[in-house]
Amino acid sequence: MKRICLFLFGLLTIYVIYIDLTAGTLPKEETQKTEPTVATMTNINNSMDSFEAEVEPGETLISIVENHIKKPLPVSIDELIEDFQSLNPGLSPEKIQIGSTYEFPDYSK
Repeated sequence: MKRICLFLFGLLTIYVIYIDLTAGTLPKEETQKTEPTVATMTNINNSMDSFEAEVEPGETLISIVENHIKKPLPVSIDELIEDFQSLNPGLSPEKIQIGSTYEFPDYSK
């Protein structure tokens, strides 16, 4: 009886490995295949002060703005996110990429 159970368990293991290697077990996301290229756009009609900065490794939206104005953030995080999204339409702060240049709100005044 032990031999039959071991044999069936071995067949099941081989089958699972085969399925994992051929079809995979994780769902495929469509966004990975068709991820849009981020383009930097400058909004000339926008009255908000802004500056351009290239994102370095380890930087976030908050750290970039705080380093630029050299003091703590004078607005709420929600307002910062809204201002960033108005300067970079269609882009959320979580999707910024290292090495890309974006417009950031300037609160130094």
